[in-house]
Amino acid sequence: MAQIDDLPPLRDVIAAHGLNAKKSLGQNFLLDLNLTSRIARSTGSLEDSTVLEIGPGPGGLTRALLAAGAKRVVAIEKDSRCLPALAEIAERYPGRLEVIEGDALQLDPVALTGDGKVRIAANLPYNVGTQLLINWIATPNWPPFWSSLTLMFQKEVGERIVAEPGTKAYGRLGVLCGWRCKGGILFDISPKAFTPPPKVTSAVVHLTPNEAPLPCDLKSLEKVTAAAFGQRRKMLRASLKALSPEAETLIERAGLDPTARAEEIDVVGFVALANSFDRQPSGD
Repeated sequence: MAQIDDLPPLRDVIAAHGLNAKKSLGQNFLLDLNLTSRIARSTGSLEDSTVLEIGPGPGGLTRALLAAGAKRVVAIEKDSRCLPALAEIAERYPGRLEVIEGDALQLDPVALTGDGKVRIAANLPYNVGTQLLINWIATPNWPPFWSSLTLMFQKEVGERIVAEPGTKAYGRLGVLCGWRCKGGILFDISPKAFTPPPKVTSAVVHLTPNEAPLPCDLKSLEKVTAAAFGQRRKMLRASLKALSPEAETLIERAGLDPTARAEEIDVVGFVALANSFDRQPSGD
């Protein structure tokens, strides 16, 4: 295992501070500093960057980001047990690490990171990872406050994020991410790399924002994808009945086949469908 700084090995840090991972917090600590360093390198150039990290735990990725030259790391940690270990990292890298105790779902990331583009990098807790991603992707302001997302998920979730039409993994998440972002899965991580080992393989996903996504109302896109994929086995003319009694007309206005199913419609098609939904007469 690579030695990236003169701080103790992560296993020693966990033992010294009694940081047994809590299932209730979705914690699985990544101890291999070779892997945390690989994730840090995958985020891009860090020398002039502020990096937002969610759920640093004992600080494996935190240390890797700082060792890779991150100008500033803002780490949000819900588990107060981890704060002493993170304080030791802050002391090792003076003025470069700010640790905030709190729930990332309840905090404003823009207020915490300040002006300028931010890179977000995290081994996200499994129980909140998808919701955090949606919050960052579905922000009303676009381009967003972040310039890249380098995030670890369960592999199944990672595949849903980057899924293409016609695949089993393709759904609402893939449409939303495909509309506003570009990127893919960088590499997988075995359960053996974690303490405790999860039951599934993990995947590191890297996304960057499309500066000018196809014009579309976000809420309308969310509504049509929710309806379409909510009954994905049905044809669009049936699954979209919940949106409009004139669903078939709405679909035809979008230039789509009413007998198609949701998994067959690409991002461009869903954007057209959302725009058609917006244009429908008030009586539809």
